[in-house]
Amino acid sequence: MKVRAIVIGYGSRGAAYSAYSAKHPEELEIVAVADPIENRRAYAKKLHGIAEDRLYTDWRELEKEPKMADFAIIATQDSQHLEPALAMIEKGYHLLLEKPMATTPAQCKRITEAAEKKGVKVIVCHVLRFTSFWTTLKNIIDSGQIGKVMSIIHMENVGNVHQSHSYVRGNWRRADESTPMILAKCCHDTDILQWLIGKPCKRVQSFGSLTHFTKENKPQGAPARCTDGCPHADTCFYNAVKLYYDDKDNAWFRGVAAKTVDNPSDEAVMDALLHGPYGRCVYDCDNDVVDHQIVNMEFEDGTTASLSMNAFNQGGRFIRVFGTKGEVFMASGEEFVVYSFADRQEKRIPVQEYGNSITDGHGGGDTGIMMDAVKYFGEGVASKSVCDVRMSYISHLIAFGAEASRLTGTVVDLDQYSQSLDN
Repeated sequence: MKVRAIVIGYGSRGAAYSAYSAKHPEELEIVAVADPIENRRAYAKKLHGIAEDRLYTDWRELEKEPKMADFAIIATQDSQHLEPALAMIEKGYHLLLEKPMATTPAQCKRITEAAEKKGVKVIVCHVLRFTSFWTTLKNIIDSGQIGKVMSIIHMENVGNVHQSHSYVRGNWRRADESTPMILAKCCHDTDILQWLIGKPCKRVQSFGSLTHFTKENKPQGAPARCTDGCPHADTCFYNAVKLYYDDKDNAWFRGVAAKTVDNPSDEAVMDALLHGPYGRCVYDCDNDVVDHQIVNMEFEDGTTASLSMNAFNQGGRFIRVFGTKGEVFMASGEEFVVYSFADRQEKRIPVQEYGNSITDGHGGGDTGIMMDAVKYFGEGVASKSVCDVRMSYISHLIAFGAEASRLTGTVVDLDQYSQSLDN
């Protein structure tokens, strides 16, 4: 069954989800795009064959039009999710909503309750659920091979360069302009942990801070911009000229810096470094989000999990799950090892199907979520990976509660925290 979608926000994430239609036009058609940046609209028009009168500079223009598709892809900046989400829900669109749902817990609750009241389906883009890697792990746990899950150790290794790009120079560098980093980066992870355990999280505790990417650590003589002749250019890990201009293979970095989804020219990239945020010294930015944080979680029935998020690594996720009959851990991005208490033997289980590895970005999740979204919005068929909007809301509360704990030094009861949002 072919379904149709409109796209609100055609940046890197909106373009990534929409690309599914170009590869599978028999399943999905993009019929309209709203984005304020002209070259993004032009790229969408060319790729999807969208009529000129279906290209909009503002989503509010779409709101005035009759409902023209089955679902809306909302991939605007985090702080711009609430209004278009509520508007499209009211018009009866199902939603594929980029994570996080919104920038405050109260806003997430509003979206959840609006969708439930209207009866529309919402998939929040927790794309890890839709990768072969995490589905394999979920199937191992559900098979009972390691018994009842008792505890999980999980690491979100952000990567030092990714930290500099997104959380020091980029759009998620300030909590007041976006969200706390634990939500922006790790609502994937809090969702995955709740999904694997299969029970709601009840209490959270967290510690963390911004320690390294600060003005106090700026090298002596370094200018405000990497393009201004920095004496440390050859040795700095974060030299913007090296990362964005010299590295021609890094299309994502270059495209984000130059604000385009197409391959930008060297001239466009250099102009962005000279005048935009991505050319700034990482030790002289206005960032305030953490560069390392840990979260301790207690789930129903006493199951526990710990999440470590930090910038000081190559990048990638790592996990180990402990059960009453054994344990399962990540041997690589391509296989798991299951250790059984019964025979004291290890068994290797490969990760197969579409996607790459746990260390390769979303590891096939962008494709996986679109495959399942098309079926869910078209035929009403929900895979194991699809969850309803209420469950997404709860996983967001873990991150919001963790940040509240970090700032106040308290243990946060999530049921009480959710109830307090109504006051």
